[in-house]
Amino acid sequence: MSDVAHERDVPAGGGPRTDQEARASGIDVNTDIDYAEAARILGRSFMYVRYFKWRYIAKFLLKLGSYALPLALIPWPVKILTDHVILGRPLADAKGYPDYMWPLINAMQGASVLEILLVLAAIGMTLVITIGSYTVGYEDEVEAGLAQGHDYATQTENKIHGGHSTASGIYGLVEFILSTRLVQSLNHTLRSQIFARIGSLSMTQLEDQRIGDSIYRVMYDAPQINEVFYEVTHTPIMSILLWIQAMITVRSAYPEHPEIYLMTAAILPIYFVITTLFSRAVRRRGQAARVAGALTTSTIEEGMDNVLAVQSLGGNAHEKSRFSGDSDESFKRFRAVALLWIFIGQSGAVVGKLAELAFLLFVVSMVIDGRLTPGDLAALWVYFGYLRGPAMSLATLWVRLQDNAAAMRRVFAMLDLAPEHDLGDTTLPPIKEGIRLDGVGLVYPDGRRALDQINLEANVGQIVALVGPTGAGKTSLAYLIPRFHQATEGTVVVDGHAVDTLTLQSLRDQVTYVFQETQLFSDSIRDNIRYGKPDATQDEVDQVARTAGIHDFIQSLPEGYDTTLGGATSSRLSVGQKQRIAIARGLLRESRVLILDEPTSALDPETEQYLVQSLHEAAKDRLAIIIAHRLSTIAHADKIVFMEDGRIREQGSHSELIAKDGHYKSFVDLQTTSSS
Repeated sequence: MSDVAHERDVPAGGGPRTDQEARASGIDVNTDIDYAEAARILGRSFMYVRYFKWRYIAKFLLKLGSYALPLALIPWPVKILTDHVILGRPLADAKGYPDYMWPLINAMQGASVLEILLVLAAIGMTLVITIGSYTVGYEDEVEAGLAQGHDYATQTENKIHGGHSTASGIYGLVEFILSTRLVQSLNHTLRSQIFARIGSLSMTQLEDQRIGDSIYRVMYDAPQINEVFYEVTHTPIMSILLWIQAMITVRSAYPEHPEIYLMTAAILPIYFVITTLFSRAVRRRGQAARVAGALTTSTIEEGMDNVLAVQSLGGNAHEKSRFSGDSDESFKRFRAVALLWIFIGQSGAVVGKLAELAFLLFVVSMVIDGRLTPGDLAALWVYFGYLRGPAMSLATLWVRLQDNAAAMRRVFAMLDLAPEHDLGDTTLPPIKEGIRLDGVGLVYPDGRRALDQINLEANVGQIVALVGPTGAGKTSLAYLIPRFHQATEGTVVVDGHAVDTLTLQSLRDQVTYVFQETQLFSDSIRDNIRYGKPDATQDEVDQVARTAGIHDFIQSLPEGYDTTLGGATSSRLSVGQKQRIAIARGLLRESRVLILDEPTSALDPETEQYLVQSLHEAAKDRLAIIIAHRLSTIAHADKIVFMEDGRIREQGSHSELIAKDGHYKSFVDLQTTSSS
């Protein structure tokens, strides 16, 4: 049994998944992670810094400056305005300023009130132009946030495109531009990695993973890396540095009152204890909300993908009910997250207000006693915010990152899926001989046996038809050739090379598989046909389109080969027309092995006959393997392989097998009887 199947059955670590989680995805295991695992996930997220090292350092320094510059500059003009303009105290009696402010105080000695106001106005204008902060409580920030709700989906655009600076002016603009580009680059890198991993998964893994859940991980989970990317280092280092800066400044101005900054330090352990109590709840509720959102996305995707079946079977009411249930559950889970954060925020607010009250009473009492001036109260109130803010940020960092940990766990669960690996390092040379299967068997991860003791030889220049009842194992056998599935017994050999010894790239470059379910892209018909050979000329495109019997139809369209598929255009194409475009795409690739899964199932008899004749022409220098049921498609094959219950019962030409009066003849007789 494969690792993926094993993981689905046996959760690794933190207890079994909920029914909701099991329904959403086959890869979600270990959803209830502990503190150590959360820390590991956050650390792994932060390691993306290595891709943007210098930009990250520049952003860190600019962000630090956007806090440090206002912290150093803004409170003291307010104190000057209060003490020496409003209250009229002489500058000669000035006290309570940090060392770096005394040159300005000394320069203004003897100045009139109007002159002091003009100096303060000049300082204010300079601050507005450079950093945008001009007085207490009015820090002019730069951000590009759009309107958003509480759910993760509506917040995504701000996370992947938004830039922010706590400064404004020239300084803030520079930081904003750098921040925006850094955020977009980070999200592009992570999303590209997830998308590439999805594309590298084996056929079995892809079949087990719901499309809507994968979309949700790429679109809505991945952007949560932004906060981890910044906060893991920004908050601890910046908070400590800013607190030290504020402490040194206050101590320089008020060396006889150390209790002013010591009071804010007491907030740290109190906040930390309160918020740590909610860490696991935030993580679990965040996980549940994301699973519910992914389920809703999957329900939408499945309903749209199967809309014809829904309408034809009168299933609209059922689908509406199914979507309504998933959507309601999603809203309920998001409300639970929002309510938890409200409770955490209010708990912290109570502590913060109590600290404010204690600080205010303490400083006001010293102003009343004459130990401090009213200007000192204004300046210290600003510094209290700068002292309290870093302490609160540092104390709440862990709990704020828990929702991000839940999202990144989902992202890394996808990235950690084992891709299809090259089992060997041999590059397959151009195929000249063909394919041989010796004693091949295949057992699916869930234990079902699909193939047993398959022995088959198919050579270049032949058309080989795989025939048999539904569930006989025809497609499973064909999947072994490009190694979409790996044989569990026996050997699949291409030109003397076991496929397990070849690189996947070199093998699949020479094997083209045209699937039964036609898959076309939202692009022009021309680009759809030359998808596997982008540099193909128009003459080459025309030739394979004629072989597939679709050229005349394409030419009849108003835009011909430039007709864009997708939306209304694709819906107006018949199944047979789509099928022929896919066949033309497979023929154009000129691979040495061409596998066609039910290529004539949607074709009329005339088109089918034309295609079969064309395939005989195309098979002169390649091996064509056709999976089919129609007698008219398989009768002229060079070799017919009749399969039943995962075994090859008979093989040979049509005339040879008819003469045997065995399984194949019974199959043919059944078709003949049914059609008569």
